[in-house]
Amino acid sequence: MAFHIVLVEPEIPANTGNIARTCAATGAHLHLVHPLGFNTDDKTLKRAGLDYWHSVKLEYHNSFDEVVEKYAGNRFFMATTKASKRHSDFEYRDGDFFVFGKETKGLPKSILEAYPDTLIRLPMSDAVRSLNLSNSAAIIVYEALRQIDFPGLD
Repeated sequence: MAFHIVLVEPEIPANTGNIARTCAATGAHLHLVHPLGFNTDDKTLKRAGLDYWHSVKLEYHNSFDEVVEKYAGNRFFMATTKASKRHSDFEYRDGDFFVFGKETKGLPKSILEAYPDTLIRLPMSDAVRSLNLSNSAAIIVYEALRQIDFPGLD
C-alpha cells in the first residue's frame, strides 16, 4: 500500500511536477483530476518532475467522484485553509488519500461539505492566504509517513 495525493483540477504545471517528484521520493501515488490547467506534455511539468516520472504511479480521473468510487472504503483527507483541525491532529494509515484543490480556489464547497470530519489545514500566520500547493502536499505526506515510521524509505 501507499499514501495517495489527489490534485483536483491543478492549474500550475510546476506545482504538479514538484508533487510528482515528492511522490517518486516517497512512493505515494499521484491522482490528477480533470480538467487540468495545462497539458501533461508541458515542458514545465516535465522539468519540475525531472527524470523521475518513470517512478511515479500516476492515474488520471475525469472527476473526483470517479476517484471516490474507484477507491471506496479508503479514507480521504481534504486539505483546506477552512479546516479547524491541523494536519497533525489525525492518525494516518497506509493507504490514506490526501486531496488538494486548484491553486487559485482550493477544493469546491461540495467536496468540503461531503467530508466535514477529515478537513485538515497547515498552521500558518495570517500574513498569507495559503502555502504553495507542492509545499503543502510534501508537508502532509511526510507527516503521514513519519507517523507510520517511513516504511521502505531510508
